[in-house]
Amino acid sequence: MASSGEDRPAPLRLGSIAPNFHAETTNGPIDFHEFIGDKWVVLFSHPEDYTPVCTTELGAFAKLEPEFTKRGVKLIGLSANTVDSHGGWIKDIDEISGSKLRFPIIGDKERKVAYAYDMLDHQDITNVDQKGIAFTIRSVFIIDPKKTIRLILSYPASTGRNTAEVLRVVDSLQTGDKNKVTTPINWVPGDDVIVHPSVKTEQAKEQYPHLKIVKPYLRFTPLSKEQTSAAV
Repeated sequence: MASSGEDRPAPLRLGSIAPNFHAETTNGPIDFHEFIGDKWVVLFSHPEDYTPVCTTELGAFAKLEPEFTKRGVKLIGLSANTVDSHGGWIKDIDEISGSKLRFPIIGDKERKVAYAYDMLDHQDITNVDQKGIAFTIRSVFIIDPKKTIRLILSYPASTGRNTAEVLRVVDSLQTGDKNKVTTPINWVPGDDVIVHPSVKTEQAKEQYPHLKIVKPYLRFTPLSKEQTSAAV
């Protein structure tokens, strides 16, 4: 694995194009950009198969997958193990969580994808395999149909994620793209949104008949069910 600064991939930022890759998964080989197609994608990594926190997370994502599918979102996991190992682990996940895991899990034993996406753990010296090679942290990437990275989250190996929060961010991004609005803290679908600062107040009054002006820079409006429906 390359270690010099010159060989390191460019750091990924919000707005970066998600690096393409070819990999084996539990659902067969993929070209990642072809896998994305015209959908949104949530790519999330796990330190290792047959570990407790990871098992709870995969089960939770599997049970919530229908909600992601309604929104035109594909799920794909990654762990620094082989596809064969993933296959046996999925049986445990389904047994423990009562799920039916269908989305692919990438086999990344050599950490090639993890390296490209900067998923390796540089903090927890115990998060390593038997050879001392760093496992992945719990990374989350939300990628839109243009292959643009819209969200990056990183969790330590000791902390399980919140699937409802990942779904909430998808709702926020899709609602914002569809209606040119932003969402306030703790927003969930059905709550008022914020009119984007680039929209002049007079224009906002015409566009949003129920506009609430708190400050010139803080203007709320409800959205109709049609406006808040999945933007797919």
